[in-house]
Amino acid sequence: MTDRYAVIGNPIEHSKSPLIHGAFARQTGQEIHYAKLLGGLERFEREVRDFLNSGGRGLNVTVPFKEQAWRLADERTPRAETAGAVNTLILLPDGRLLGDNTDGIGLVRDLTENHGVELRGRDLLLLGAGGASRGVLRPLLEQQPARLTIANRTAAKARALAAEVTGMGEVAGCGLDELAGRRFDVVINGTASGLSGEVPAIPEDCLVPGGVTYDMMYASQPTAFVHWGRSHGASQALDGLGMLVEQAAESFLLWRGVRPATAGVIRMLRA
Repeated sequence: MTDRYAVIGNPIEHSKSPLIHGAFARQTGQEIHYAKLLGGLERFEREVRDFLNSGGRGLNVTVPFKEQAWRLADERTPRAETAGAVNTLILLPDGRLLGDNTDGIGLVRDLTENHGVELRGRDLLLLGAGGASRGVLRPLLEQQPARLTIANRTAAKARALAAEVTGMGEVAGCGLDELAGRRFDVVINGTASGLSGEVPAIPEDCLVPGGVTYDMMYASQPTAFVHWGRSHGASQALDGLGMLVEQAAESFLLWRGVRPATAGVIRMLRA
């Protein structure tokens, strides 16, 4: 019987996950069926259980259910524990659910493998202190940057988030208004501001000449933050489409034991 997987979220119609995992399955010769599930806001746990009880082997989880998936998991990986959110559920042989978060490793692999961006020893700025930023903190710090600064409109939120990971590396939180006079090698936007055509209120000169900007969001047209990077001297102004594909590849690896190649899938989605 074909192994069944799905992505659950609300809304879900826009999801590219079935397209991505279908491409991975064809490429690796894995026989799977991957569907979209529109999750009920009050019925998430029941719907996950129903899917698994009817033969499902694993799930991707998207907004607004990542925190609920974290609570539902019987066991969590260290990166999911730090993220406080789960985007991948794996049914273990004993029937328990393992929760993982592949967002951060997806970001890191897109930056380092696909775009050749060195993170070790660099000054990183992460904009935003919400779920998207929390989800990528641990994998970023594992790259051993010289310093990771979390900047947020509300400084207290950034400082609280930094305090949660102080043992993992050189990390600090601050308000956006405290960035004046500082420069960074890589600036990562973990806010959704770009989708509404806005950019966080950061100094015009906070990117070193030839630095890299990365918007964790993506759209059919370049986001506002991609435009900001291009107009402020970035050698690469990247969006989050590669992160989307790389986090999916990590989920596929967890489920199937084989890592698919991603470059062709990213090209297909760009076309």
